[in-house]
Amino acid sequence: MFETALWIPVLVFWVAFALLIFAFAGYPVFLRLLNLVLPPRPKNAPMEEGPLPVVTLVIVVHNEEARIADRLRNLAACDYGGKREILLVCDGCTDTTASVARETALGCPLRLLEQADRKGKAAALNLAASNARGEILVFGDARQRFDRNAVAALVQRLRDTPEAAAVSGSLEIEPSEEGPAAGIDLYWRLEKWIRHEESRRDSVIGCTGAIYAMRREDFHPIPEDTLIDDVVVPMQALVRGRRILFEPGAVAYDPQTLETRHEKRRKVRTLAGNYQMLFRYPGWLLPWKNRCWWQLISHKYLRLGGPLYLAACLGSSLVLAPASFFFKLALAAQALAYLAAIVGMSPLLRRSRAFSVPSGFLFLQVQSAKAFLHYLQLCRRGSSGSW
Repeated sequence: MFETALWIPVLVFWVAFALLIFAFAGYPVFLRLLNLVLPPRPKNAPMEEGPLPVVTLVIVVHNEEARIADRLRNLAACDYGGKREILLVCDGCTDTTASVARETALGCPLRLLEQADRKGKAAALNLAASNARGEILVFGDARQRFDRNAVAALVQRLRDTPEAAAVSGSLEIEPSEEGPAAGIDLYWRLEKWIRHEESRRDSVIGCTGAIYAMRREDFHPIPEDTLIDDVVVPMQALVRGRRILFEPGAVAYDPQTLETRHEKRRKVRTLAGNYQMLFRYPGWLLPWKNRCWWQLISHKYLRLGGPLYLAACLGSSLVLAPASFFFKLALAAQALAYLAAIVGMSPLLRRSRAFSVPSGFLFLQVQSAKAFLHYLQLCRRGSSGSW
């Protein structure tokens, strides 16, 4: 039995441990069990009749003269039987991106919107949506490339599901042999699996910015300093009663690997965007305003506490270890896990899951802590719109 004064660290340990397990493992398991016990929404029968909607392929760029031609050709080569246009927004470009785009031979109309000043991606998306001629907006980035069937798969899923406002595609990222990257790759594959299960249940919490489609009528402008537009834009539609789906058959390929030097900036920005969303839209946490409130909390917000959960488990174990054999074991287990994470950064052991997974997980928690500090810095500066 513990002394009365030790019950507080005991409670801290078990609460932090439970939150850690649920946030990173329990939620996907719970979601899967829920879909097994309670039948998810069935897919509607494919719609084959009627004209295909006009599609606007939206790409926002800043100084992409080196790869814009290939990207535009990739978009033009996508198989789609209906009318389409490519809408390229040059956001404060100071290079030859616009002229290279104009000179690129394509099989579909290309329109350019040029902003002299760099206003950020969110502002550029608002501009694109207000100028698009298509009924369906398909969003992508300059770096990735679409599979030939990606656009058709996204549009077909929207046609088959009238209650859906948006459909996210699947991003395939080039794996890396670097130690932590193998763990990050596992995390990304788990993320896509969660999106698949959420889509079956009701709605995905956000889309993949590199590839998703949305009905133009469901796009509502977002604040220009929005950090994670691919979550906020779909969430605005979701809280208005619409559905957000995931279509694994619509694939985009990213040539950039999951090496930590590439992932640091992306993860810090994404996680800082989650903090921004949490404090900017508190109403989304209320069940009577957002039917998917528990998914939003479980999928997005509980993960933000990862560094705090780890610190609480370690700190309470240090306090309790002298008085309990169990907590001596708990402290030893944590020490081994941290050691495995550090060792996993070594090139000699980068292929071993026993080391790469802890290493990748620790890397993500470090970026989460940095993201919170980054968000605080943006708040002090009163701006978070650059991208």
